[in-house]
Amino acid sequence: MFNSLKAQAPDKILALMGQFRADPRTDKIDLGVGVYKDAEGRTPVMRAIKSAEKQLWETETSKTYTALAGEPAFHAAMAEMVLGAGYPADRLSCLATVGGTGACRQAFELARLANPGCTVWVSDPTWPNHLSILAFMKQDTKLYRYFDSAARAVAFDAMMEDLQAIKAGDVVLLHGCCHNPTGANLTLEQWAAVADLLEAKGAVPMIDLAYQGFGDGLEEDAAGTRLIASRLPEVMIAASCSKNFGIYRERTGCLLVLSDAASKDVTQGTLAYLNRQNYSFSPDHGARLVTMVLTDPTLRAEWMTELEEVRKGMLGLREQLAAELRQLSNSDRFDFVARHRGMFSRLGASPEQVEKMRVDNAIYMVGDSRLNIAGLNAKTVPILARAIIAAGV
Repeated sequence: MFNSLKAQAPDKILALMGQFRADPRTDKIDLGVGVYKDAEGRTPVMRAIKSAEKQLWETETSKTYTALAGEPAFHAAMAEMVLGAGYPADRLSCLATVGGTGACRQAFELARLANPGCTVWVSDPTWPNHLSILAFMKQDTKLYRYFDSAARAVAFDAMMEDLQAIKAGDVVLLHGCCHNPTGANLTLEQWAAVADLLEAKGAVPMIDLAYQGFGDGLEEDAAGTRLIASRLPEVMIAASCSKNFGIYRERTGCLLVLSDAASKDVTQGTLAYLNRQNYSFSPDHGARLVTMVLTDPTLRAEWMTELEEVRKGMLGLREQLAAELRQLSNSDRFDFVARHRGMFSRLGASPEQVEKMRVDNAIYMVGDSRLNIAGLNAKTVPILARAIIAAGV
């Protein structure tokens, strides 16, 4: 049977990681994989998470199964973080998932169960795994223009023009903040215009919120999501805890679904059903740590302090890189790096220029020139800037 299998195309980012590891050069720089790194190149365990783990180790008495959809305390803590203290509990269904990727997959599955004929509209560009999952599911998918490569900014008029074609019951996938791979975000006024359009068309927004707290702040990064949630009758939000809590390997995520109050129980039951058909119970360790951090005032204060340190550190690297490039190029064409938010920006380099930087300078980034700002430090920023100019970007 297995000799009939066909080789699958390797994930480009995972393949890049392997290529980086195999490079013997000691001055190599990894700007490909989407993982936060500190100035020493480590992905540290956050202080609040360490404290919560110690408390949990001392007090936990059982490793038995939790609820199929996850613990209600985790649902409530995530809902408050994402939607704010006054979130509409009477309309909200929640599901603990295997990371933010699991939340996306379960959201797509929920949409297909609710409306088998729906089309999922995805930004061009987007996180590659969005399209990979949808293709594997054989889900009807269409792209809407999002990024102006020349201006290195959101192509909002083109986006709105493309979304005029959405139909009632279609799903429109939006990045809540820190757009991956471009780093270019909608303004609050643009979010409002999108809400108007979705409301008029009867489409359902699905928001992938993978980087809350990495852009302009924990509350600020949720503003667009909260606006959509306040305006639309049905909303899906896939939230990840990997980045803002630094618990990548714990695979902790949450799917939040807003519906009318009459549909809430059926929606909640369907979410639990989806978990049962896939992996039954989602991992609990990371979800429990997140719950502890968000509900304990001392732990939460420590976590928010460290999250701000991470956020401001990335902003500082963006400003340093933009300044270096401004000086070397004697132009402002790279100033967009400082304006973008989150871990990623797309430089606008060709695949050939990206390859030149890898060969000549041991700098690794994805072929579309998406670079992970968090892979830099104060010493490597000038090296990258010189390589960008030398490659002719």
